[in-house]
Amino acid sequence: MESTIVGSEFLAGSKSSKAKKVSGRREESTAHYAFGPSEDDPIIRQRLLTRTTTTRGEPPLKKLLKKFLAFTAEVEKPNDNLTDSEKLYKSLLQELSTFELPLLKTNAVIDANKREQQNFKELQAELNKQIVQAQKDIEDLKVQLEESKVERQHKEECEAIRRLIAVQPPRSETQKILSELEREISSLESDNTAATRTLELRKKQFALLLHAVDSLQSMLEEEQAVAEQDLGMATSTLASVSEPTAMDVT
Repeated sequence: MESTIVGSEFLAGSKSSKAKKVSGRREESTAHYAFGPSEDDPIIRQRLLTRTTTTRGEPPLKKLLKKFLAFTAEVEKPNDNLTDSEKLYKSLLQELSTFELPLLKTNAVIDANKREQQNFKELQAELNKQIVQAQKDIEDLKVQLEESKVERQHKEECEAIRRLIAVQPPRSETQKILSELEREISSLESDNTAATRTLELRKKQFALLLHAVDSLQSMLEEEQAVAEQDLGMATSTLASVSEPTAMDVT
């Protein structure tokens, strides 16, 4: 019965260790994308069957199975040979400890891989956060770039206006020229006013002259009409006087 319990515990431990190892291998292969899920079990089974110990020879699982079968066979014999059973039991325990060490190493590797996977997840989350922040920063920089372009355009326009202003004479000279122009304008306005007054006077004088000429022409026409009338009367009088004289001579 004791051998059956030991065998059962050994088989349960082997199955549990094998399951943990298979699970760890799956996580490790999934994390590194070396093998697909369907390839994990055959690979792990092949490694367990072909792994050799420091004593070299048969695979440890096969050797452990042989020692377990030998121990159970010795225990089930009718004769009570405790010495051989104890030797086989110690040999089985030694083989179990030898087989347990790689399993412990494998579990440690699995735990390390899990921690590394968790670190990778945290690192990936941090990288995603940094990517989102970088995208946000890029959008902010795009806005700043557009604002900088507008500001640069304004500066270029201001620089062009400044150059145009720099080409122009100083304000003092411009003010001096404006004062001279204002004086010239005032002088021209005075001359214009005087010329306008003179022109109005000349217009009035010319109108008076035209009126005088019209009056003189009217007087001359009247005198000419009177003279012609007088001449006509004188001619008719002379004709009337000449006709009796001619008759007397005849």
